[in-house]
This record gives sequence, structure tokens and C-alpha cells, in this order.
Amino acid sequence: MNVLEINNMSYVYGDVLNTKGLDNISLTTLEKEFVAIMGPSGSGKSTLLNVISGILPPTSGIVNIAGENISNLGDYNKALFRRNKLGFVFQDFNLVETLNVRENIMLPLMLKKDKVKDMIKKSEEVAKALDISNILDKRIQEISGGQKQRTAIARAIIHEPELLLADEPTGNLDSRNSEEVMKIFQMLNINRGMSIFLVTHDAKIASYSQRVIFIKDGKIYNEIRKGNNFIEYQENIIHVLNVIGGAQR
Repeated sequence: MNVLEINNMSYVYGDVLNTKGLDNISLTTLEKEFVAIMGPSGSGKSTLLNVISGILPPTSGIVNIAGENISNLGDYNKALFRRNKLGFVFQDFNLVETLNVRENIMLPLMLKKDKVKDMIKKSEEVAKALDISNILDKRIQEISGGQKQRTAIARAIIHEPELLLADEPTGNLDSRNSEEVMKIFQMLNINRGMSIFLVTHDAKIASYSQRVIFIKDGKIYNEIRKGNNFIEYQENIIHVLNVIGGAQR
């Protein structure tokens, strides 16, 4: 089953020149698949993520998520769809500093007005899975960057979304914490069957995925699938980036 289907989708920025941010994109993502999106700066990676999430409406074409054509949804229903069906992880964490860790994790369930005992139980379960049970009562200002991203991931998955969207989730982390966060994504994909769509500029981060789709000038340039050789997969990613451009660390 496809969790994401994009057909002939374009997005044009509404400026005087009508700049095309995305040009006739078509792609599918299978249920339980982990896909990375790569490309040079300005290639359309984040724009694609914003269209998929419904933040930006496509100028043309169709975006289906879990069988729902989000292109046809009004603003209110689109917001409900994002809240109930999607999970988001950002580079800068986007945590609410007036809430503690537990409250941040429970936030999607609070918005759904779930029962308090159910929210507490689910927050403890997801915190245990992400190894942050010991910081549930701490303020956001009291925890490290790696712990902040684990908290953000816990918040993104507590309501069991159909699709987890991540935009440069390791961008503000050191190499050790980046590796730990990517192992969490891999665990969520393999052990929990979570569908993940991740934007990154880092070949090492992308190599945790099962497939990499490369975008250049708003168009799909190429894609690579992971085989049995991890080193070869990473080298192939770097080779394509060297051809099309794209910063790496």
C-alpha cells in the first residue's frame, strides 16, 4: 500500500516572475518505507515537504496521503489532517519552553482532548522507547540538544501518525547525537513499521534510509535504493551529490 502518492505536482511561488519551486513531481512512498530527500540548496526539498504536509497548496497536481487527497481539503480539515495523520520533526526542535518534557510529548493528545490517564500512559511508553523516561519532569531549558530532539520525536509519534516528516532533524546536533537520533528513526521504521519521509543534506544521515530521491531545480533527478552493501549505498549517494551539487559535512 502507498502511504504517499504525488502525481504531476507543481508549485509556483506567487511572485512577479512566477518562479517554479517544484516542477511536475511524481513519486510514491510505500507504507513502512523510509525515504530520504536530497539535493542542492534551493532545489525544492523543503518546499516539497511543505506541500506534502499541506502547509503549501500545490499549484497543480495531486497529493494523496493514506488515501486522502489533501489537495481538496479546506484549511480547517487540512489542519485536522496534519494533527491526526502526520508527525513532524524539525531541525530546531520547536518545543514549547513553558511546558515540561512530558507535557511537550503529550501535546498532540491534549489537542485531541484524550483522557489524562491515557495521555500519561502513552507518554511513558514512548519515553521509555526513546530512552528519555528520566527527564519527563524536566523543563526544556534543562535538557541537552539530543534530549530535545528525542522529546520532539516522541511528540511526533505519540499519536501514531500515518507518515512521519522530518526536515533536517540532525542539523543542530553534534555527530554523536546525530547518530543516536538516526538510529531512533531506523528503529521506528524497522520495529514499529513507521513510514518516514526525511529531508537532509548529509550523505551519512541519508544512508540510514531505504531509498534516496534526489531533487535538482524542482525536478526529480535520480533515486538510489539501498541494497545489502551499506558502504556502497553511501558512496553512491555521495557520487550523485557530487554530480548535482549539495553540501555535506
